Amino acid sequence: MAIIELENMSFYGYHGCFKEEQSIGTHFRVDLLFQTNTSKAEITDNITDTVNYLSVYQAIKQVFETPSHLLEHLSKRILDTLFNNFSQIDYCKVKVTKLNPPLGGKLFGVSVTLEKSKN
Repeated sequence: MAIIELENMSFYGYHGCFKEEQSIGTHFRVDLLFQTNTSKAEITDNITDTVNYLSVYQAIKQVFETPSHLLEHLSKRILDTLFNNFSQIDYCKVKVTKLNPPLGGKLFGVSVTLEKSKN
């Protein structure tokens, strides 16, 4: 079993409960960790024998094109998309961070982390 991580992915999106967030948008950071069996790819050196992380990145990017009000909802949609499109994934953990959220003070970001297993 291998752990593959896509770290500090940057996206721009229109996610949030406030009208300004939905019209102006903001920057997001996504960190993803997933487990998959890479034993065949370790021998064959063939990308078709593992999870193509370019395809994973593109799937997450596509999820970002449809707004959500809550980070919880956005995070769940990412997990559901990955499990629906990549049957080789056994476990996945995603952390979505909204950078500089409009909370009336100085704050780097607010994050939601969700995990999902195949079982």
